[in-house]
Amino acid sequence: MTLISMLLALIIERLAVRSDAWQARPYCQAYLKLTAGSGLKQLAEHQYGRYLWILLPGLLVAVLLHLLDNRLLTLVVNTLVLLVGIGCWHYRQLYKQYLNAQERGDAEAAHLAMQQISQDSRSTVDSSQGLTLVWLNFRYYAAVVFWFLILGAFGVITYALLRHLNEQTATEQAAAAKVVDEHSDPLAESETAAGYSADYSQTDYSTADDISADSNGADNSAEPVTMDAAIDSDTESLSAEPVSAPAARDALNCMLHWADWFPARLFGLGFALVGHFSRASNALLGYFLDFTASNEQVVKDVARAAEPLPEEVVNGIEDTSSMVQLAKRNMLFFLAFTAILTLTGWLG
Repeated sequence: MTLISMLLALIIERLAVRSDAWQARPYCQAYLKLTAGSGLKQLAEHQYGRYLWILLPGLLVAVLLHLLDNRLLTLVVNTLVLLVGIGCWHYRQLYKQYLNAQERGDAEAAHLAMQQISQDSRSTVDSSQGLTLVWLNFRYYAAVVFWFLILGAFGVITYALLRHLNEQTATEQAAAAKVVDEHSDPLAESETAAGYSADYSQTDYSTADDISADSNGADNSAEPVTMDAAIDSDTESLSAEPVSAPAARDALNCMLHWADWFPARLFGLGFALVGHFSRASNALLGYFLDFTASNEQVVKDVARAAEPLPEEVVNGIEDTSSMVQLAKRNMLFFLAFTAILTLTGWLG
């Protein structure tokens, strides 16, 4: 059932998913709105209760499926949950715009498309365009599929919520930084406002996209997120008080860091097996027992070692294409490995 759900979700997501309803964002937003207007807010603000608050949606779905005990219903729900968890049509659209611009020789449009991908992904590690796509592939495919194989729908829902909260935190931090810059340089106020307006108009999540290829929260050290910011700092303002304090941010960062820790290294092992083994394995060994390094840095460093390219092609079409192909090979490798585990009875 697990393998069937995974294959169905990956196929449907590639061929038929074209709307915001098939992305995790609106459902995470709905949960945050429900929290702000109900007793769940107290749970989210509690020092230890916030961990339960993050786990709660996944737990409810898991308990419901267990009580109903219907294999067909479980298959349908698991497939739908995984389909939503891996949905990122927004990034796929931007990547297609980049490829189309490269085909017609429009270097400026290609640069703008990749710049938008880098900005929306809220990457915390400076890297090439190709490595940014590899990180998005990890966040929206590899890590989600890993937790689906381990914990089913509960794992997917919890990881998707953590990912969304991290992205909203990064978005709020970026907006706050722009405000600080604007006030520190009044002469640049109009230019900054115009740039922000342009950025906002380009970020259309109603046509969400995904590359076949996401922002690591474990290493964010900026100001803590507020509940208002998490719900939607760009489009609406709630009357709720901030959940915040550094502990709230630390809870999110801690959970996301550990949710990414093992998948990042497992994904890195896959890079070594489908790419340049000796270089990638040496890079991976340097991080294998490192519990503090950024998981984003791990994924990007091992990917670059697995697919070494000359400096002159970095950030070009060859770089992005090579990195996307590397990520595809890695995912196919793990799909085949999952199929073997399923056929031999190691995976249910």
